[in-house]
Amino acid sequence: NLRSRKECGMEVPFFDLKREYANIKDDIDGVLKEVLKSSSFVAGEFVQKFENSFSSFCSVKYAIGVTCGTTAVYLALKSLGIGKDDEVITTTNTFMATAEAIDLTGARPVFVDIDKDSHNINPKSISRFIEQESIWDKKTKSFVDRMTKKRIKAIIPVHLYGQMADMKPIMEIADKYGLYVVEDSAQAVGALYKTDGSFRKAGSFGKISAFSFYPSKNLGAYGNGGAVVTDNARLAGRVRMLINHGQKKKYHHNILGWNFKMNGFQGAILHTKLKYLDEWNEKRREHSALYNKLFNKVDGVTTQREMGYGKHIYHLYVVRVKRRDELQRFLKSKGIGTAIHYPIPLHLQKPFHYLGYKEGSFPVAEKYAEEIISLPMFPELTEDEIRYVAANVKKFVEKSVGSE
Repeated sequence: NLRSRKECGMEVPFFDLKREYANIKDDIDGVLKEVLKSSSFVAGEFVQKFENSFSSFCSVKYAIGVTCGTTAVYLALKSLGIGKDDEVITTTNTFMATAEAIDLTGARPVFVDIDKDSHNINPKSISRFIEQESIWDKKTKSFVDRMTKKRIKAIIPVHLYGQMADMKPIMEIADKYGLYVVEDSAQAVGALYKTDGSFRKAGSFGKISAFSFYPSKNLGAYGNGGAVVTDNARLAGRVRMLINHGQKKKYHHNILGWNFKMNGFQGAILHTKLKYLDEWNEKRREHSALYNKLFNKVDGVTTQREMGYGKHIYHLYVVRVKRRDELQRFLKSKGIGTAIHYPIPLHLQKPFHYLGYKEGSFPVAEKYAEEIISLPMFPELTEDEIRYVAANVKKFVEKSVGSE
């Protein structure tokens, strides 16, 4: 018998950074004092320590700390020379930052639909666009969009919710058509994909890849933060110039850049927290397994499928239900925090109306946008809290199904 929020006193936040801090307080307080003592506030030794540890974690040669995840995607594209007269293929089911970064380079985003099981970009949709909507341009020696005549230069797969996109077919498409792959790994730090009998981490497939360390991420800074990772020395060098006003040597500006350097506090915090990440990701997987068990055979709740090719690290735990907005209000009344990732697909967002997409352009993404809801998910969740959330979701859904 479920009691009211007032009676049971149960409050379940969507995520809770205070609990995390309480568990690692001594480590964090100690390293922040080190930064203060050293006065290494912008880039510097603590950011370098993090870059070294993070490149090793991702199994790549280079990692460059930057101001945020949006910056990371932008810099990855700029380092490849992507800009005016170019197009970049990506998913319509992602946060605005992915396509925003494409547009801000001067290039044009091209959206495709999502896979119904993973919620990630559908490789078949990528192939379909290239084969049906583009032609080979002998002059530029590249594929161009039939309508815009713009060159198709890259694919940005987004590893959404903590599960990697299906990288094997995506890499095969990129190789076939001579396209760059830029992984948007903002939600998937530590996620795995199985290829050739072994697992590789998010960020290790693309020519260059981007990460976000927004505080709510599995590896979160105490402020904004991001990283660009790559195995390519030339691209890493170019990113380092781009984040520092185009300087390779102080006051010698080779290119136009900007000020995108990570600050020392964030580098120190991220370096400190990285050693806990695998443990935290495993906790998220345990929580998700319990959620899945509690929702098993509950009519009206569709859980996200963990694909056989990889290991999901559940940055978000997302389910699909009818009357989603009503469910969200109901859960709020029970003291349960939720979020919607994302209520409007990018092809229907106002800044991209100029691309000419309409309702019905991408039916899977549009349908899911009306049904998805993210439930509380963070390592410090308790079993009682998960059971309370699941019980209330079940109560609402069963009542909704019964009233139809």
